[in-house]
Amino acid sequence: MSTRTVLHEADILRALTRIAHEILESNKGPDGLVLLGIPTRGVALAERLATLIERFGGAAVPVGQLDVTMHRDDLAQHPTRTPQPTSIPDAGVDGRVVVLVDDVLFSGRSIRAALDALGDIGRPSAVRLAILVDRGHRELPIRPDFVGKNLPSARSERVNVRVTEVDGVDEVTIDASGRDA
Repeated sequence: MSTRTVLHEADILRALTRIAHEILESNKGPDGLVLLGIPTRGVALAERLATLIERFGGAAVPVGQLDVTMHRDDLAQHPTRTPQPTSIPDAGVDGRVVVLVDDVLFSGRSIRAALDALGDIGRPSAVRLAILVDRGHRELPIRPDFVGKNLPSARSERVNVRVTEVDGVDEVTIDASGRDA
């Protein structure tokens, strides 16, 4: 098995810092923003982005998590998914700019499911997508607004994002065997 590390802790911080600045610039400040992380690692990334946005933008941004499990179109192939709680900030999402945050964008199916799940809870004024790693191979017409790293990879490779909050380490690796490292 061949595994190589493509992003280290400092690289991830640099990417998230850039994304936070881009979100603030795109939104013309922090007003009206809501960040929703997609479990599992998207939640940790959303919380980090909120901290950075508050530091650079001068105001706190509400953060929640949006479980997409029951909106996925691949439950028949992967029935062992465990739903995670959805938590929406008290102010809700209606009329706000929602930034969906996830770790890896691959086929686009998780984001399609997130859009369906978001539609069940409210009507944002706009939805944006922030991704730490975009590896290509889209099966749906979904494009991120904010990308930490474009990482072209073969379909047979596995991109693993690890974050301290979940895995005890910050890194992004590519596993050539196609399985989790």
